[in-house]
This record gives sequence, structure tokens and C-alpha cells, in this order.
Amino acid sequence: MTATDPVPAPTTATTGTPDPDPAPPRTPSPPTAARAQLCERLLADLRTEIARADSKAAVLVAALGITAGVFSGLLAGRNWSPDTLSGAGAAVWWAGTSALAFSLFSLLLAVLPRYRSGTWVQGQPLSYFGDIRRAVRAGRLDAALADTEADPVAGLTAALTETSRIAWRKHQWIRAGLIAFCTGTLLLPASLLIG
Repeated sequence: MTATDPVPAPTTATTGTPDPDPAPPRTPSPPTAARAQLCERLLADLRTEIARADSKAAVLVAALGITAGVFSGLLAGRNWSPDTLSGAGAAVWWAGTSALAFSLFSLLLAVLPRYRSGTWVQGQPLSYFGDIRRAVRAGRLDAALADTEADPVAGLTAALTETSRIAWRKHQWIRAGLIAFCTGTLLLPASLLIG
């Protein structure tokens, strides 16, 4: 026998007596359990992505503050104002400052807390903290927990849907803010070169 030969199957004596300790038949896990695990994994991934998006936006807001501080410091020390620029230079200057203002607005919208658009009603599973709050106010928390326990996939898919919507919106605002930030950072020095 070599290392590449297949391992032979164990031999059993055939005495005609049944195996006293047979292995239980393997039953596949129900599809809802597998789907619930998949939803939980995707939900964890989305929550991680949302945390990353918030961190990116915070870093970009800090970079925006540094950029604005550097431009303000350099120009304030020279008693400079945009009125000294030519018409084209002033237009580029104000376009750059508008781009930086839009960048700040976009990045703040990226970190703005978002909530689920729908409202919880009796019979629906709980999927986020707003649902729990509504169930408590209605005096139906125990029933809502039972509904969620009876059909966990429904609650997970609702949470997954809303969380993916939140992540998508955050990334849209970060993308817009980053483009505006880069545009403003290029336009402000360009306006000074135009004069």
C-alpha cells in the first residue's frame, strides 16, 4: 500500500445480527435554519460595512477641516480676499468653496442616523430597536417576541433589507462628498493661479 492508494473501507463481520448501536440517520437541517444563518452572516457583514462607512466619513470630515484650516490660515495671514481675483478666478474660487461646502453637507448626511421607513404592527416580527419600542408602547412585546421566535427568518430578512438600504445610502453620500472634496481641493488653488 502506498501513500496514494485509497484507504480501504473497514470490514465488518456479517453475522446476520443488526448493529446494536447504529448511527442515527443524518437529517439535513431545515432550510429556514440555513437561511437564518445566512441572513445573520449577511447582517453582520452589513453592520461592519456601515461602521466602516461611518469611519470613512469621519476621516473625510477631518481632512476637510484641515484643508479649510490650511487655506484660511494661508490667506488670512496675507490680508487676502476673493475680491482681488479676476472674474474667472473668482468664479473658480466660489465653485471650489461651494464644492467644499457640499462635501461637508454630504459627509454629514453619511453619518446621519437612519431608521427603518416602515412601522411595526402586531403580527410582524421585530427587526430593530424601533420595532421593540413600538411593541412596548402597544403593550405587545411578549406577543411580538413570540412572533419573532416563530418566524425568525422574516425578522432577519426585514432587518437585512433595511440595513442594506442604509449602507447603500451612506456609500452614496460618501462618494458624493469625496468627489466634491477633491473638486474643491483642486479648484481653490487653481483660482489663485488664475488670479
